[in-house]
Amino acid sequence: MTDPAPDPDPDPGPALDLDYVLPLRWDDDGPGGGALDELTVYLRRLARHTSRVVVVDGSPDELFERHAASWRGLVVHVRPAADLRFANGKVNGVTTGLRLARADHVVIADDDVRYDRPALARMRALLDRAHLVRPQNHFEPLPWHARWDTARTLLNRSLASDYPGTFGVRRGFFLRMGGYDGDVLFENLELIRTVRAHGGTECRPAGLYVRRLPPEAGRFWSQRVRQAYDDLAQPARMAVFLAVLPAAALALLRRRYGLLAAGAGLTVALAEAGRRRAGGRRVFPWTASLFAPVWVLERAVCGWLALAAALRGGVPYAGRRLRRAAHSDRWLRAHAVRTPVPDARPRAERPAGRGPEPQRVTS
Repeated sequence: MTDPAPDPDPDPGPALDLDYVLPLRWDDDGPGGGALDELTVYLRRLARHTSRVVVVDGSPDELFERHAASWRGLVVHVRPAADLRFANGKVNGVTTGLRLARADHVVIADDDVRYDRPALARMRALLDRAHLVRPQNHFEPLPWHARWDTARTLLNRSLASDYPGTFGVRRGFFLRMGGYDGDVLFENLELIRTVRAHGGTECRPAGLYVRRLPPEAGRFWSQRVRQAYDDLAQPARMAVFLAVLPAAALALLRRRYGLLAAGAGLTVALAEAGRRRAGGRRVFPWTASLFAPVWVLERAVCGWLALAAALRGGVPYAGRRLRRAAHSDRWLRAHAVRTPVPDARPRAERPAGRGPEPQRVTS
């Protein structure tokens, strides 16, 4: 595990009015405790930049106690709340952390996300205008498998927005809507859709780049089918990927190699368009675009494996099987308890003579 990038603001100034929630569950602290040491350095930086850091730790007892000793006096370090029994443990951690946070502006981030102060400050500002902020992650460093997975990010950016391992949320709004369902696999999409279903605003700043540490290669491979299973929550997307293998096989049988080359070229072009969006060339290498056809082929294969897993009762996750990837927008809207939602923007920016625009998406 590499050390975090140098702090671009060695004189941090006053802490931001922003809390930080980190849901965590580790089975080990890395070789020689290196992962724990690296995370501790990062938490020390966060404690300078934010008003409160809450680490919700679902690790086994021995690791929990080791973490507690390392972080005593640095962060609020707690177990997930006992009343939360979601199958997706991350949601237990997020919900516990938001209950304990004090600021209304909160960053939720996976344990491999690494903010710097400018990104935190921009997140704080954007949360004045939205109930949920979805920034853009990028891997650093970039081993080969991180470039492979970056192709997914670039394709998502070219067509819509990517799904990061971090969000900004308004705590008051989150608690009013009653949190979100944690018995799903694609918990990020579930949170986004739940906010929308309750009338919240979402901001998607494509140029707000937040560093993310790449997984080890073994973990990368272990996530392939599980990530493809997420597409079951987006049927049109899933149908496209399921069609790739039959279409490619038909082209091969008919010796239409030009069609295959054109398809590969199109995916590279789309990925490159995503790389160039919102100044992405400064964080995404051009070589990642070349991995786009490989990633599409991987997703096409894993999509069929994910469909087979769904027919067997779901995908394995943390010792259980999760059947549902995420609830649909329609289902969430039908089950949302609709309460008046205050406009997230400052009063001076609201349209005169009109009510709030709760589902406007800013970019």
